[in-house]
Amino acid sequence: MTAKEIRDSFKKYFESKGHAIVPSAPMVIKDDPTLMFTNAGMNQWKDIILGTRDPEPRRRADTQKCLRVSGKHNDLEEVGHDTYHHTMFEMLGNWSFGDYFKEGAIDMAWEYLVDVLKLNPDNLYVTVFEGSPEENIPRDDEAASYWAKHVPEDHIINGNKHDNFWEMGDTGPCGPCSEIHVDSRTPEQRQQSGKSGRELVNQDDPQVIEIWNLVFMQFNRKADGSLEKLSMNVIDTGMGFERLVRMLQGKHSNYDTDVFQPIIKAEQDITGLKYTTFEEETETPIDKQQDDINIAMRVCADHLRAVAFSIADGQLPSNAKAGYVIRRILRRAVRYAYTFLGQKEAFLYKLLPTLIEEMGDAFPELKAQQQLVGRVMKEEEDSFLRTLDKGISMLDKAMEQLRAAGKTELDGVQAFRLFDTYGFPLDLTELICRENGFTVDEKQFAEEMQKQKERARNAAQVENSDWVELKSGEQQFVGYDFTEYTCHILRYRKVTQKKNEFYELVLDNTPFYGEMGGQVGDCGVLVSENETIDIIDAKRENNQTVHIVKKLPQDATAEFMACVDTDKRYASAANHTATHLLDYALKQVLGDHVEQKGSFVSPDTLRFDFSHFEKVSDEQLREVERMVNDMIRQDIHIDEHRDMPFDEAKKLGAIALFGEKYGDKVRVVRFGPSCEFCGGIHASSTGRIGMFKIISESSVAAGIRRIEAKTGKECEELFYHIEDTVKAIKGFFNNAKDLETVIRKYIDEHDSMKKEIEAFEAQAIERFCQQLVEKAREVNGVKVVSSVLPMEPAAAKDLAFKLRAAINGPMICALGTQHQDKPQLTIMMSDDLVSEHGLNAGQMVREAAKCIQGGGGGQPHFAQAGGKNVDGLSAAVDKIIELAKL
Repeated sequence: MTAKEIRDSFKKYFESKGHAIVPSAPMVIKDDPTLMFTNAGMNQWKDIILGTRDPEPRRRADTQKCLRVSGKHNDLEEVGHDTYHHTMFEMLGNWSFGDYFKEGAIDMAWEYLVDVLKLNPDNLYVTVFEGSPEENIPRDDEAASYWAKHVPEDHIINGNKHDNFWEMGDTGPCGPCSEIHVDSRTPEQRQQSGKSGRELVNQDDPQVIEIWNLVFMQFNRKADGSLEKLSMNVIDTGMGFERLVRMLQGKHSNYDTDVFQPIIKAEQDITGLKYTTFEEETETPIDKQQDDINIAMRVCADHLRAVAFSIADGQLPSNAKAGYVIRRILRRAVRYAYTFLGQKEAFLYKLLPTLIEEMGDAFPELKAQQQLVGRVMKEEEDSFLRTLDKGISMLDKAMEQLRAAGKTELDGVQAFRLFDTYGFPLDLTELICRENGFTVDEKQFAEEMQKQKERARNAAQVENSDWVELKSGEQQFVGYDFTEYTCHILRYRKVTQKKNEFYELVLDNTPFYGEMGGQVGDCGVLVSENETIDIIDAKRENNQTVHIVKKLPQDATAEFMACVDTDKRYASAANHTATHLLDYALKQVLGDHVEQKGSFVSPDTLRFDFSHFEKVSDEQLREVERMVNDMIRQDIHIDEHRDMPFDEAKKLGAIALFGEKYGDKVRVVRFGPSCEFCGGIHASSTGRIGMFKIISESSVAAGIRRIEAKTGKECEELFYHIEDTVKAIKGFFNNAKDLETVIRKYIDEHDSMKKEIEAFEAQAIERFCQQLVEKAREVNGVKVVSSVLPMEPAAAKDLAFKLRAAINGPMICALGTQHQDKPQLTIMMSDDLVSEHGLNAGQMVREAAKCIQGGGGGQPHFAQAGGKNVDGLSAAVDKIIELAKL
């Protein structure tokens, strides 16, 4: 079976078992403060598991694209070195929310693997949770009894808490799990090892691996570490697609399957190098050079997928958070291609067409975003290759200093600086050093790395207490229709972050919009009969609004009136509606290729990122502004459709964004010709925006532009500022009516006078040169010019070169100049003083600069230095002549 056929068979099997087949959620998570990437199939169902969303349909299945770069067996630096771990991977999964539980999950998993896919049951081993006496949790005998229907007793293995007790995090839903492991060793390998598959389960054997994990969520972990029963049992299973394909295609490495081989073949075609499969390596052992090539090709094939899918889902490489993770993955691939595949120019993006040919049908977002993904990848590769050159230059200098000092080991601090600043992993630094006869202090490097991790951990540390339940029920959001509403607190918890304490409240009814989709959250007050509590922010978490307050109400059970700050709400809503109009106008002016790639909306400003491959001209920006302002003047009223079926919304012409996850029911917001899926807060009509003005247009990344703009009152303040500035400028020119003409006249006069001054300065330098040549003294056959005079630094350099040209034979020139109370030294020498007498202007100027409390450097024949002490200039000039030892 091909990979595509296997993927389809999984969906068809679970569809036949009454599961709704749902699309993969985006790999990049945008509105969950606890996660940057989807790292498991269950991420998109967190709100259902936590009880904040309706669980219907209760049976679901999908293939989910996931990304992992940390955690058990998922250290980024290890990917490519083995046969079965990846950064980006597909997770085949099925879920039950309060429907079937352990027996149903176990029976279906066995039926699919053995009866449908025909895996040999003799090669399958299962684990069950052995229990935890300290937490008073017994062995999972229930799961073991169900497995006993399918496998012999010696194929059921007890697993510890680390391997067989799944937890969402430090707190939250958790429960025992059962892993299915496959022994894929050849008969020869089994005979050679002398061990049964049972003995190798969870022992990191590359041929005895976990293929499917069945999680039985039945507990909730509280902040104090204790467990309580969940109100609804949940089944969450995850099977590694790449590993399954490997089993079914009879391979011993994931990279030898048709998931990766087309990409690896493209790598071989581009590089002219050969990749050896696991079977080939078994028949003929390979040397280290070939092993390095194999690892590099696996790294590039794996990382290509991670980077391409992330960009297609809307996450661009950057220096912060999720963007930094993607940049780090891409740079690791570039580094391997550079070091082991001989690729000194952008390489990874050339593999993109092959990836899209293989996966574009299953994941259409890749095909739709191909041009953007390719451009972003190429620019990132080019940028990092330039950085690599800088890092190598820095390392070369460090090794020169080691040679001069007679040392053979590069200290770990410098190695870590290369890693932190230039993306040089330790092994690359070690490779270059080893080639030049040096070693690296690995222990010190590890210490520096640990210090950085501790700094990051301390900066991000957040402590959450358990939720205190005051009332049962689900939250209802009423903010589309109301800015004030009667409510009660359902639950609250205390949060500590960087020694600051605040509280999170969940209300039963709330008009507060929680930050989501680029629009900031509301702020306002919570009012009871006896007190008023400030709500300083509102966040969206697990499909509900969480209200942030600095203190709890005295009576948390009281009835409150939740009141949104309407001034900020209306300003934010106006800016949000303006982004919709802007999106529409950009498509009309620039073309249908324009697609939103991010936005930020606050009461003060709006920011809109979009795909476009060149700078937007001033004329185009003006046309966009006119179009938006025309729609504002039309005062188009909002046409809103709530809970509209997704397919109907598409027929209506609503624009869906790549990288966004939509449910079966969606909200559609239309303002005239602008029609989009949107869950945010909007103006009731476009006239409420007032006016729209673009203040900047810039590049964010390859193929991504950014527009920042103002609306309403902020627009008005902007015009007042411009008006005041123009008035002030007019005042400088006697309030001239034709300001542009007057300024142009002054600029022309300035340019003319500047040319005259430059001509005068050139004549003055010629005179200085002639005078200094005439005054030059000769010492042991060397012409010596020394002087202190007022002169700009650039003129001093010009004078030094003119003196060198004017004096034939050996010469040395030492000039001390000052400009605007700043001293400067300039040294110029003939080549023979450098080559025959061993003088070095750079070294001499550094020593002499101490007299003016400064420093500098340069070439052996020419150097300059600046300083602070003007009074030391004469002594510095004398010092230069002294150092020449004529």
